[in-house]
Amino acid sequence: MGQKTPDSGLDYLPPLREKVESIHVLRQVSRSSAALAELKGIAKIIPNQSMFVNAIVLQEAKDSSEIENIITTHDELYKALTINRLNNSVAAKEVVNYRKAIFNGFDLIKRQGFLKVNDIISIQQLLVDNTAGIRKIPGTVLKNDKTGEVVYTPPQDYDVILDLLSNFIEHFNQVDDDLSPLIRLAILHHQFERIHPFYDGNGRTGRILNILFLIMNDLIDVPILYLSSYIIDNKPKYYSLLNKTNRLGEWDELIIFMLKAIEKTSIDTIARISNIKNYLDKSIIKVQTMSPKIYRKEFVELLFEQPYCKIEYVVDRLDVERKAASRYLKEMESIGILQSQRIGRETLYINKGLIDILKQ
Repeated sequence: MGQKTPDSGLDYLPPLREKVESIHVLRQVSRSSAALAELKGIAKIIPNQSMFVNAIVLQEAKDSSEIENIITTHDELYKALTINRLNNSVAAKEVVNYRKAIFNGFDLIKRQGFLKVNDIISIQQLLVDNTAGIRKIPGTVLKNDKTGEVVYTPPQDYDVILDLLSNFIEHFNQVDDDLSPLIRLAILHHQFERIHPFYDGNGRTGRILNILFLIMNDLIDVPILYLSSYIIDNKPKYYSLLNKTNRLGEWDELIIFMLKAIEKTSIDTIARISNIKNYLDKSIIKVQTMSPKIYRKEFVELLFEQPYCKIEYVVDRLDVERKAASRYLKEMESIGILQSQRIGRETLYINKGLIDILKQ
């Protein structure tokens, strides 16, 4: 391993090359890279990427929060996004914050081409909706949820945490053509989890950093791939491998786990994009056939960007009056594209077919 930091027991990045680049890892790198390249290619041919980005970002926000036992339903989440209500559940608000943090990070990457430590802090602050920042008070430990046993004690000293984050961000921004960026992603993800720099939101922040790293390294163009669904399906193994790598410094199993997550999630995302695209095409044909007088491509696409649509969205997108927007939405309900639901003073029009695809 690399040189240890003083007073923390953690190693600086990077680990020794021979520890992270076994033949088994390299074989999985090949499979994962192929799946990711296919996803990137399919995403490029989509005429309106914002539809798919928005849908998949929302799914990731829900799944990543669920890993932290922040549970919300799709219905609750979309209502929270669509209607600004004081009585939205805490879980729904946290998922909405996760979505904001993803797009904030994406914007930073596109503008700067790199991240700073302060950018990580800003992403985490959006997630948890407070400004506590990096841990300054000692006492943070990670425990087994079931037994209460302490499984890991992260660095406690503020200056050490800052030092480790500086080392982390240096390697996060580094372009290394020699070592596969997918291997580097797994190493960086583990290191961030070990540093555990915040009182809350470390896991969710780390999973956002994964997607930003892939974009920075030109492996995907937009935030369309997330690993949270795979981690949920393999949660005990994920935490077991994090702890095993902590204790023994053995990287193979954890890196292969993360690489398989990239492969499986890429394949699943390709299928989901295909299903959404097919349903969009069928919806366009249906509207053209049954409601030709109001058909506009941008209107149908809006119903996929905003699965819980309301009159204001149509007014803004199509530059029409409220009366016309209302008529368009009611017409979509009459031909079976949308279902209306009254919530307080608002009427939402739900693209149930799209919601069903996202739930799969």
